[in-house]
Amino acid sequence: MEAWLQSLLAWLALPEHGLATVFVVAFVSATLLPLGSEPAVFGLVKLNPQLFWPAILVATVGNTLGGVLNWWMGLGAHQVVDRARHSPTHLRALDWLQRLGPKACFFAFLPVIGDPLTAVAGWLRLPLAPCTAWMALGKFLRYVLMTTALLYVWPEGF
Repeated sequence: MEAWLQSLLAWLALPEHGLATVFVVAFVSATLLPLGSEPAVFGLVKLNPQLFWPAILVATVGNTLGGVLNWWMGLGAHQVVDRARHSPTHLRALDWLQRLGPKACFFAFLPVIGDPLTAVAGWLRLPLAPCTAWMALGKFLRYVLMTTALLYVWPEGF
């Protein structure tokens, strides 16, 4: 079993497979499913240091697209609720988010609240393009900082 796992991990670490794996893990981790993508990015970069920037960029794109999916789900949920209630829905607790606008999506990188935040942005019908840009900026900075910090903490082998 251990040999099989090692060969699987070695296969996933190959540059032609590793970046695709990072994309999928980053995308899925941006949805409401509890999954972290930083270990996949760190593992790929640790095994292939030359892939630092490609891995960061691929993870950022995958994670941002996952956030965009959340935005669309939030928008769809709002439309379904409005139709079911036959009136527009508005929650006062979300006023602060609406006042902050698309800039609030910068915080989509935060654990626990970041992913639902993107769905709420869609619920509030915040403009998609600026929300996506702010999401991408926050997620990019998180990947750069987290991967750099992990490489600093574990500069040698595992």
